[in-house]
Amino acid sequence: MLSSNSATAPLDVPRGLAGVVVTDTELGDVRGREGFYHYRQYSAVELAESRGFEDVWHLMFHGRLPDAAEREAFLARTAALRRLPDEVRDALPAVARTCAPSGPLAGLRTALSLLGASAGFRPVYDLGPERRRDDALAACSAVPTLLTALHRLGRGLEPVEPREDLPYAANYLYMLTGSEPDPARARAVERYLVSTVDHGFNASTFTARVITSTGADIAASLVGAIGALSGPLHGGAPSRALDTLDAIGTPDRVDSWIRQRVLAGERIMGFGHPVYRTEDPRSRMLRSVAESFGGPLVELAVEVEARVEAILAELKPGRELHTNVEFYAGVVMELCGLPREMFTPTFCAARVVGWSANILEQARDSKIIRPAARYVGPQPPQPLPEAS
Repeated sequence: MLSSNSATAPLDVPRGLAGVVVTDTELGDVRGREGFYHYRQYSAVELAESRGFEDVWHLMFHGRLPDAAEREAFLARTAALRRLPDEVRDALPAVARTCAPSGPLAGLRTALSLLGASAGFRPVYDLGPERRRDDALAACSAVPTLLTALHRLGRGLEPVEPREDLPYAANYLYMLTGSEPDPARARAVERYLVSTVDHGFNASTFTARVITSTGADIAASLVGAIGALSGPLHGGAPSRALDTLDAIGTPDRVDSWIRQRVLAGERIMGFGHPVYRTEDPRSRMLRSVAESFGGPLVELAVEVEARVEAILAELKPGRELHTNVEFYAGVVMELCGLPREMFTPTFCAARVVGWSANILEQARDSKIIRPAARYVGPQPPQPLPEAS
């Protein structure tokens, strides 16, 4: 972040821009010390518990929750945008083959670029608010179709065409499995999706806004955000947190496994968050979702959570470390039948709405994001050596 005289007076800021305010936003905030976050003026957890995904999508794009007529119109409009253009659909088998070693999230970057080019997405700098919103709606609506098609093609299966009569979460599960989902599992996944729509200025959201500040098109900004999300320190942890439960296996092994990792200074996936200094409210909500299903996996997860906190209090007194959203997200998605390679892509299917809302907000600001760096290399100018 620079002073008004940025050409001559750069300001030092914390490493990683931690805590640095770079803009104003009307979309929401994370209050880490309180364990609270919100979308616009509403608690995000309360929205996840009582509203459908499309209601929250409407809130993020239009600034208000829809009434009954607006909800019906929004559902119809976004459902109609789920089908892919023929040229994009025809290219997906090749994309899936090429990206098979890396998975659907890597393929989505290519497929979303193709979608943007096919649909004629233009730089947001050249568009008015309505056309920007139209492009964002088209991209968000297509992402679940692209992800599920790439996943199925990667497994040698034909993609499942979207259904316009199913809401967002249920249609996502339908396209993934080919079967209409059980309502309880569809609602559980929907609550997870709502809880992960947006979460402050995380790395992927900030990336999307940086790209948007250049005036680039919606697809370019979303592809950049997906690239940031793919890093294991950002969106890649739900399956890794579940791997922890697999490694522990049974409740009698919890203490010895956890103690060994804590004493070795290793990171325990699914625990800790860069913002929250108390329990992650998303984790609390998803724990209740998991407990509604019950079973050995849930019992083990609850036991691991309790023992990790107790062992840390003993071995690292004063260090606050609680479960984050990925810990119980992995449990919920496993219980709902999602394959682990689709955990992070499912996160992406929710966060694309938050990214897009941030893109639309950033597009209203014509100032490019251009921070400074301190040069720490050899002192210039040095004599140029003769060419050999």
